[in-house]
Amino acid sequence: MALGTDYSGQDCSLARALELVGERWTPLILRDAFVGVRRYRDFLDHLDIPRAVLAARLQALVDAGVMAKERYQDSPPREEYVLTAKGRELWPALHLLGQWGEQHLTERGPRRLYTHLPCGSRLRNGSCPSCGAVELEDVEVRPGPGLVSTRTDAVSVALREPRRLLDPLRTS
Repeated sequence: MALGTDYSGQDCSLARALELVGERWTPLILRDAFVGVRRYRDFLDHLDIPRAVLAARLQALVDAGVMAKERYQDSPPREEYVLTAKGRELWPALHLLGQWGEQHLTERGPRRLYTHLPCGSRLRNGSCPSCGAVELEDVEVRPGPGLVSTRTDAVSVALREPRRLLDPLRTS
């Protein structure tokens, strides 16, 4: 039997979540949003994603209330994409999936280290093992020993330095 194109016949919360965030580009868009990417051009340049795919995925996230558009310039009108409270709730799942990939699918070690700034502990499973749950604004992403990047797009260059999660990345 061929695999269906969606999970509409499934009465399952995981299936419903996968309908929204399970497509291959969507977790990468969300990952970038957590490190401060907000502008369409920056997503496009960093992900090397087709324009039509990026536009469709961003619109789906906006329609689902995971991201919101905010105007940052009036003339000409320009908008950026920000995570909503609903979108921020995806952090532990994305962080855990990334940790799993670092543990099982890379040999050089973690590409990024996430540190809870108030206590200095490295996050595990999306939260601080010392303090418990954390505010995302108190988390700093730092280059890890496995980061070997020669990419020259503005997002890749910015991520070579420590930066707080959700802090807007301004490349232009």
